[in-house]
Order: sequence, then structure tokens, then C-alpha cells
Amino acid sequence: MKLGVNIDHVATLRQARGTPYPSLPEAVAEAEAGGADGITIHLREDRRHIQDHDLFEIRQAVRVPLNLEMANDPGVLELALRARPDEACLVPERRQELTTEGGLDAAGQYDRLAPTVAALLRAGVRVSLFIEPVPEQIDAARRLGAPMIELHTGRYANLDGAARDAELARLADAAEAAHDAGLQVNAGHGLHYSNLPAFLAAVPHLDTLNIGHGIVARAVFCGLRTAVREMKALLPGEK
Repeated sequence: MKLGVNIDHVATLRQARGTPYPSLPEAVAEAEAGGADGITIHLREDRRHIQDHDLFEIRQAVRVPLNLEMANDPGVLELALRARPDEACLVPERRQELTTEGGLDAAGQYDRLAPTVAALLRAGVRVSLFIEPVPEQIDAARRLGAPMIELHTGRYANLDGAARDAELARLADAAEAAHDAGLQVNAGHGLHYSNLPAFLAAVPHLDTLNIGHGIVARAVFCGLRTAVREMKALLPGEK
């Protein structure tokens, strides 16, 4: 199992004061030194944290695969096709949200998504769809030709008790269905050091976890390299 480290909130800290620091290429290097298997960034339409120039600077600096989270937006697609990240994860966006809320409606937006998925694949970018763990979204991802999905774990992260157990069961069923459909199963959103073990115990066939806020928050106290190393230690097979 691989860990993709999302460094958006390193950029959030920079943007809070409009300073040139903290350096995102330095954050990439520290995450890689801690064992990150990939780097994830989200170039939002409102540019609230990652900026256009960051995409290209990180593309040059990164030594592990780069995953670009992006809305189905023509301007962001143009930048993605220029930068050629290793992977792109299509996500929903609403300007007023604090963070991505819910999964992409791949089934309902099939016709709008199809040209974007095709363009990215033609450019050699592996495509993932950030979706809710429901059959119709998994089927839409398969029909769109995306080789990967990323299961939205935000509901799991915000629940407890019986409701959380029910959401874990839903995620596990979705992972089974996606795996059976030949899709790579990734997951992310709201995962942190405390809620990750139960998630890992319940959900099969996971290839990559993309985790950002929890790691960056931990890094305030111990540094990014150590925070990544501690998260990696929770994954199966890690020491």
C-alpha cells in the first residue's frame, strides 16, 4: 500500500501571509525523505492554496509520482496537459466549501467528463475519479475508461458508532466492486492517525491512500518528514 502526501495546506500557510515561504519544493523533498510514495496537490479554480506556478515547480522538483487533483475545468485541464502530472484525480468543487465535500457525480456528468478523461489519457496521464462508494459511480468510472477511482472517505471520518460501521461496510463493498471491475482502488479525505487503523482493517484492495491535512497538522509539532514517516508506519507492511 502506498501513501500519497497532499501538501495543499503547506501552501495554505504560505498564502495566509502572501510570503514566499514555506517552500513547496522543500515540502516535497521533506515528504519524500519521510517515505512518501507520491505527492498530491489540488489546483483549485479559486487558487486558494496551490498556484499555477506551483504546479510546474513541483513537477520539476518531485522524484515520486505527482497526482494533480482538479475540477473538470477547461483552464485547469490546459495546465494539466502542459505539466503532464503522472496522475490526475477529477474532483467536484464549490467555491464556498472549506474543503472538497462529497464525491464527483461521474454518472450524472458522464458526457461532460468523457472528453476530459480522454484528453488526459491521450497525454499519458493516469486518471482517477474521486467518487462516493456507490455502484453507479463505480460503473461510470469504468465506462469512462478511468483506470482508477479514489473512494471518498470523508463521511467515514466524520461519523462514529454504528453509523461509522455502516459507512465502513459501504466502503468495503465499493472496494470489492471496483476491484472486480478491474479498477485500482485508492482512498482519501479526512483520514488521520487515529481513524486510519479501523479503515485499513475493514476495506480491502487498497492501493494508495492520499492524506494531507492530518499529516500537515502533525508536522506542526514534529516536522513534515517525521509526520510522513509516522503515517507510513501505520500502513500494512511498514515497520
